[in-house]
Amino acid sequence: MPSEFMRVESVAIPAQCSVATAYESTNLADAFAIRLPFGTSGDPDVLWRFLMAQQPFWIGWLTHVRDAVVACFGLKTARRLAALSAEAGGDRIAFFRVYGRSESEIVLGEDDAHLDFRMSVLRTPDSTPALGGQLIVSTVVRCNNLLGRAYLSVIAPFHRQVVKASLRRAARVGWPEAAA
Repeated sequence: MPSEFMRVESVAIPAQCSVATAYESTNLADAFAIRLPFGTSGDPDVLWRFLMAQQPFWIGWLTHVRDAVVACFGLKTARRLAALSAEAGGDRIAFFRVYGRSESEIVLGEDDAHLDFRMSVLRTPDSTPALGGQLIVSTVVRCNNLLGRAYLSVIAPFHRQVVKASLRRAARVGWPEAAA
């Protein structure tokens, strides 16, 4: 895979991204982009599910550590969120609630007592025939209290590494192809 398809760049949250105006004020707002090869699926739902399925092993380990710690504070764990998905039959992918879908974007997130967050997985087109556009993962977080701010200060550096590593890993494995 050429290096241009492996490079993850920090970018501004795109204006067309639904989470750009999700909250009046945010405690974290970031976005990371990666180029997609020609022929890659344009469906953001397919791309997000692929990203989740291809994550590096250490991300699962970090999630278990996070869950063990946050359970002590009464916060929602990934396991609890996944159970909510099964119980309610709601629109969720793994432990993320789906807040919206369009042809080019899926918006996921969760609300909790300590903080609320939204994440956009946006597929943008590219005018260059050899390229398949970009995938941009944007995240915005609004803290609701001191616990949320403390949690975010600890988790933010990990969040950034998780997003970048997930994008790189998906590129290395090979993005899903567009449906014929």
